Amino acid sequence: MKINILAGALALACAGCTPAHQPESQTSKNVAMGTWQLVAKTTYIGDTVRHDKIAGTRTIKIINDTHFAFLTHEAPIPGDTTRPAPVFVAGGGTYTLRDSVYTEVLEYCNFREWENHEFTFTLKVKGDSLIQSGEEKVEAANISQTIVERYIRVK
Repeated sequence: MKINILAGALALACAGCTPAHQPESQTSKNVAMGTWQLVAKTTYIGDTVRHDKIAGTRTIKIINDTHFAFLTHEAPIPGDTTRPAPVFVAGGGTYTLRDSVYTEVLEYCNFREWENHEFTFTLKVKGDSLIQSGEEKVEAANISQTIVERYIRVK
């Protein structure tokens, strides 16, 4: 009888426990997990503000429980032989998310000088919108800029 009472009390005590394998920021990560399409990007370099054109391109960012990836493709215009080959940019790696602090470690990128760098951003998710803002610094590529990217969730 005492064993049953003890087992029941232990079961109740552990009912609200988080499994040991679940990261502490799991709740935050779930908010950002999914596939996102870039709808606007602003880049600040010193006193220069650039609103990057996204017409004719499509960028998606995929975030799962532990990794992220981004893909940008510039679609060719049928019959236009004056444009260079379509642009394709891709990268990915691991990330952490603690509250609104989102840190990417870029492990793979077709711009190789960006690889093995860590980038910390502020991430805000509200409904089907995600806003990522922060600093990008890559000394090897002479890059020092602030970005604000706005995404919508792909359904």
